[in-house]
Amino acid sequence: MFLERLNITDFLLKHVKGCAYMPTFIFLIVVVILVFWFIAAYNSFVKLRNMIREAFSTMDVYMKKRYDLIPNLVETVKGYAKHEQTTLEKVISARNAAAGATTVEGRLEGENALTGTLRSLFAVAEAYPDLKANTNFIDLQKQLQSVEGEIANSRKYYNAVVRDFNTKTESFPSVIVASIFGFKREPLFEIANEERQNVKVQF
Repeated sequence: MFLERLNITDFLLKHVKGCAYMPTFIFLIVVVILVFWFIAAYNSFVKLRNMIREAFSTMDVYMKKRYDLIPNLVETVKGYAKHEQTTLEKVISARNAAAGATTVEGRLEGENALTGTLRSLFAVAEAYPDLKANTNFIDLQKQLQSVEGEIANSRKYYNAVVRDFNTKTESFPSVIVASIFGFKREPLFEIANEERQNVKVQF
């Protein structure tokens, strides 16, 4: 495509050389090149934005799987650790807050809080041998471990696409297109230092 543009430019220059309208032709050529670049830059932003939405949707599927597992997990723990009501309530509260978030930023923040409360829940379970031996609890742990891995992998892809998009919104000259059409930085799914590891699930 670029070579074709150069060939067109060469053709026009040869045929208007010495012509009084040559400055006008040169100006028009520059305008055409800028228009083509402008369109390409805009389409590139749209493509990256759609990739971000797709990546988040994939990650959201796995997060919802975790939301569905948590109530059953809490009920199982409650049967053996009724005195840990505060911890259980925190888990459910964090789960509901994350699931009910209406913005991407809110969802990602809620996910970090939920991960922390789940870590506390499994720490509590360590004090109850009968609970750890419960087959339903073990099965839920395995399912949760699988979902955690899926969330981690989808988060890596989401963050990679977001970084490319954010870099483009701040780089010259694409920042001009971003400013005109309102393309703004997207949030990364960053996790707190204490939550760098997946929820620890022991058997």
